[in-house]
Amino acid sequence: MSNMEINRVLAQMRTLGSELQPKQPMEQVEGASFSETLKQAVNDVSAAQNDASSMMTAFESGSTDASLAEVMVSMQKASLSFQAMTEVRNKLIDAYHEVMNMPI
Repeated sequence: MSNMEINRVLAQMRTLGSELQPKQPMEQVEGASFSETLKQAVNDVSAAQNDASSMMTAFESGSTDASLAEVMVSMQKASLSFQAMTEVRNKLIDAYHEVMNMPI
């Protein structure tokens, strides 16, 4: 991999990292219910997985000019978002069990 390709991949990773920063502090968000927030998060994970899958398929067929590094970054982004969603689900289930086991 050439030095220019490495710099391009690093620039993409920095861009993705800045996109992950919250746009608004949580205190300023009003009216968004928990179910809507959770639904949006699931939809975002699904979209990331679909994008990675379509990019991988296009790369395999040679119908895109995307490099292998771009495809791998997209796949890793989808994988990390799915793992994060799984951890959130596990924590929610643990919290539910704790609340259900509380004495009245």
